[in-house]
Amino acid sequence: MWSDMDWLMELGYWGLFVGSFLAATVVPFSADVLMVGMLVAGGEMWVVVAVATLGNFIGGLTSYAIGRAGRWEWIERLGVSRERLERQQANIRRFGAPIALLSWVPFVGDVFAVALGFYRVRFVPMAVYMFIGKCARFVMWAFIYYYVK
Repeated sequence: MWSDMDWLMELGYWGLFVGSFLAATVVPFSADVLMVGMLVAGGEMWVVVAVATLGNFIGGLTSYAIGRAGRWEWIERLGVSRERLERQQANIRRFGAPIALLSWVPFVGDVFAVALGFYRVRFVPMAVYMFIGKCARFVMWAFIYYYVK
């Protein structure tokens, strides 16, 4: 897996941005590994955190936009019943924008971001929660790296 990311590491902070962006979309990718790799390579901690957060946040907003562009009819054609969509919508509405705090979680985080867009959760509160969650994730990894090294 690390060799798959070598080309991004060679791009420095731009590579970190691109990798973090891709990791927040439906592309299976690890922004965490890339970020720690940048720290190992001597990247400035707060610059690394800021770049990874920004790339991942914009990627999350992209996933939200993909969901927002979705239509119920499209999902129903995939075999998902209207009743199931309505149950999911009720859960999204019950928890609302704070679900975006979990958009950093591997695998399901991207689904949360798409669902928040699909069910038309208000953009500004969702974006604030998403930014907080993604930033906290990278700050945590940076502190783990410096504590362990």
